[in-house]
Amino acid sequence: MKNIQSNIKKAKNYLDKSHCVAVPTETVYGLAGNAYSDTAVKKIFNLKRRPANNPLIVHYYNLKKISEDCEINDNFIKLYKKFSPGPITYILKLKKNSKISKFVTNNKKTVAIRFPKHPLFRKLLKNLKYPVAAPSANISSRLSAVKAADVKDEFGNKIKFILNGGVCKIGVESTILNITNKPRLLRYGGLSVSKIKKTLNQKIIININSKDKISPGLFPLHYSPGLPLRMNAKKNKKNEAFVLLKKRENISKDIYYLSKTRNLNEAARNLYSVLRKIKKDKYKSIAVEKIPNEGIGKTINDRLKRASNFK
Repeated sequence: MKNIQSNIKKAKNYLDKSHCVAVPTETVYGLAGNAYSDTAVKKIFNLKRRPANNPLIVHYYNLKKISEDCEINDNFIKLYKKFSPGPITYILKLKKNSKISKFVTNNKKTVAIRFPKHPLFRKLLKNLKYPVAAPSANISSRLSAVKAADVKDEFGNKIKFILNGGVCKIGVESTILNITNKPRLLRYGGLSVSKIKKTLNQKIIININSKDKISPGLFPLHYSPGLPLRMNAKKNKKNEAFVLLKKRENISKDIYYLSKTRNLNEAARNLYSVLRKIKKDKYKSIAVEKIPNEGIGKTINDRLKRASNFK
C-alpha cells in the first residue's frame, strides 16, 4: 500500500508541473497530462506525434467537476449511472468558461470525457485538482499499450513516469458516443452498443467514419502494428503470420491465436499483445482469420480494418 501511495504521489507531482506520465486504465494505458494546461497538452501531442486535429479524451474522477466544463443532459446521466466508471467516452458540449485547454478539443465546441475504472488511475484522479487528458500511450497510428512494458517500447525514456497498474483488463479502447444531440456511435470499444441502446431505449446512429473529427479513433489508419495486415483470411501465405481466434491442435510456427476457447472478450484483451509480438518476431505481414462481427467482435474488426490501411 505504501508503494502504491508513493507512486501516485510521484505521478501527481509530475502532472502538477505540467509533465506527462503514463497511466493504466481498464481499456489501454493512457499518456496523461493536466487537461487545463496548454503546456502539458502540447507535450502529449508532441510525444505521440499526434495530428493537432485529433482531439483528446479528458478523464474525470466523478460528476462533481465536469459541470464546470461540460453541459450535462438526460442521456448522459442515464448512461453515467449505468456504465461509469467504465469503458465509455461521452462527447458533450463544452461550456464557454471551461478551463480545458483549447488544444485538447482542437478549438471545437465539444469535448470527449470519460470516467476510468482502473483503481490506481481513480486514486490518482481523486488526488488532483484538475481533470486529465489521456489519449492512448503510443505513437500516433500505432498499436495501443496494454502493459507498462509496451509504453516503454513506444517511448523509451521520453516519459517522466509510468504508473504501473498491470495488464489492462479490456485491452481495446473505450466506446465513444456523441450525445450532444441524437446519440451517435463514433467508435466501437469496450462497451457494446446493444447495452447502450437498451439503457437509452432509442436508436443509436452508427457514425464510425465521421469526417468531423470531434473524437479520437476516426482516422482511417490507426491501431497499426506497422505491417501490412489482411482480414478474413482462410490461410496464410509463406512467411506470413496467421492470427486465429481460437487455439488449434496442429499449430505451426507461423500461427498465433487470440483466445484458448473462442472467447471474444479474451481475444480483444490479447489483440494488441499478439500483433506486437508478431512485429517483434520479425514477420513482414499478417493474415487474420474471420472474426465474428458481434459484441466486442465488432470492436476487434474495427481495429483490424483500420490497421489494414497500412501501406
